[in-house]
Amino acid sequence: MAQGKILLKPGTLWTSVKERTEYALQCGALLSIPTEFEFVEQDGVRFLVRILSNLNRKKAAKKKQEKQSATSGEEFNPFLPYEEDLFVADISDTHVCILNKFNVVDYHLLIITRGFEEQESLLTLEDFTAMWACLADFDGLAFYNSGKTAGASQRHKHLQLVPQPLAPSGLQIPIEALLTSAQFQNSNATSAKLPFVHAFAPLNSNWVRSPLAAAQETLEIYHTLRHAVGLDDKQSGAYNLLATREWMLIVPRSQEHFQSISVNS
Repeated sequence: MAQGKILLKPGTLWTSVKERTEYALQCGALLSIPTEFEFVEQDGVRFLVRILSNLNRKKAAKKKQEKQSATSGEEFNPFLPYEEDLFVADISDTHVCILNKFNVVDYHLLIITRGFEEQESLLTLEDFTAMWACLADFDGLAFYNSGKTAGASQRHKHLQLVPQPLAPSGLQIPIEALLTSAQFQNSNATSAKLPFVHAFAPLNSNWVRSPLAAAQETLEIYHTLRHAVGLDDKQSGAYNLLATREWMLIVPRSQEHFQSISVNS
């Protein structure tokens, strides 16, 4: 499989993110959703809970998309073309980085494929190359919602990335405390404290020095984790994938909602 070429100049992404965010807010392209947050502790994990003030902007945009689709007879795709005012950087010859238009977390990025690919398709070497090119520039949480059942709101393939820490208090990923007690079987592990099907594997933070090599290693681990939770190599299957510089976690999904709440990564 061809890996593709990284176009992102090392050390430039974080500056581009901040500059484009300021510009997009000023021109009205970025419609951030105001929230308040509080911490809820359960079983030794300090969760960050964000409370949205309203979703009026996002609901209005969804209605506009539905109207455009009804008029054109084609499903609206906000990533093809993407809004130029949200563009952050060319990551590779297969991926670009844009701002999440309706962000809840500051500097929430989308890593999208240049051409249309289904969100339920398998992640590829090119996807992981783009992910590591971004993680090499700043520390963050990357995640992928494979299909609608996993919480994806768009069909066009996209990974997401939010910077760490996740809150002004310096909070890192809440579940990291549980992963330290993971029980290993060969190269992957599970935690008895996570009450759902999952698989976890450590990554090497030094891989940021070589995103191309990191992508090769991560692709192999990704397939190992898929098999560990009962997902085969078909081009479909609902799951959430979360990754940092240090670890990767996969959780298969059987339904989109828990009670009345839509859940993604």
